[in-house]
Amino acid sequence: MRTKWIVMSAVLALSLTACAAPEEKPVAAAAAAAPTLNTGPEQNRIVPAKDEAAAALLPPDVKASGKLVIGVGAAGSGFPPLAFAATDNKTLIGNEPDIAVAIAGTLGLEPVLENTSWENLFIGLDSGKYQLGASNITVTEERKQKYDFVTYRLDNLGWLAKKGSGFTITKPADIAGKKVSVSSGTNQEKILVEWAEEVKKAGLAPVDIKYFQTNQAVYLALGSGQIDLHLGPNPSAAYHVATTGQTEIVGTYSGAGKDLQGLIALTTKKDNGLIKAYAAALDKLIASGDYARILDRWNLKNEAVQKAEVNPPGLPIEGK
Repeated sequence: MRTKWIVMSAVLALSLTACAAPEEKPVAAAAAAAPTLNTGPEQNRIVPAKDEAAAALLPPDVKASGKLVIGVGAAGSGFPPLAFAATDNKTLIGNEPDIAVAIAGTLGLEPVLENTSWENLFIGLDSGKYQLGASNITVTEERKQKYDFVTYRLDNLGWLAKKGSGFTITKPADIAGKKVSVSSGTNQEKILVEWAEEVKKAGLAPVDIKYFQTNQAVYLALGSGQIDLHLGPNPSAAYHVATTGQTEIVGTYSGAGKDLQGLIALTTKKDNGLIKAYAAALDKLIASGDYARILDRWNLKNEAVQKAEVNPPGLPIEGK
């Protein structure tokens, strides 16, 4: 979800504690489970047969080229389980490439995956170098001025807890009296502070908000009981759950906040004639069950959409 929030200068009367990494000792309560995700270069991706009805919606020049050039902004360390390098340190894998490759197959096109930086992804979309962007791109009203979108995942935050916690987080009262970590300067911090304020107004036990420098420190703090919960991007939480067996997601919340469900979308240059074909292909994947199987491969079933939406309401332009 690529959104940031400037921390309020006057913070609520809460305990906002900057934390050093806890002592890095093994967690005795639960040994790490073997990864259940395939992170090797041999992915055996789901490639559906061509759907003639969806393919008929393609612009003639794209249909004639026989290829779909896909930009993924995961250069560097990537962002598992969405898009990252396989164990060979070069093959691009993850949910985003899988979805894009399946879209290409449904349209009868050869997928050409190109890994780039986040900034260069949009430059490539603007120039037409990339016909499709698949890179955890949140729909916003500002972006809709330049790009067309078709939604394929919910943009959710995940409440991560130690496995067997017994927690269920659906409303602010559920985090009363708990120690919760969050990354500083992020949209999820804004949401957590808002929830903590509601807890305070309700006269409940205050939320103890903590900050750590790395994800590893967060996971160690969860395992040792130094914190009860961590609020962060749902895909990152899902990846930790699937690869360690030590944690669980005990609730999700829209990354756009309480008034709007955030949405992640396949992205293309506005008015280039491709978006209807992408939407038809995605609806075909949903109907066939291939879409659900792709999300299940990466432990992202809790971000599934029911249908493709073209240019739905997005995050509002700041100040409007």
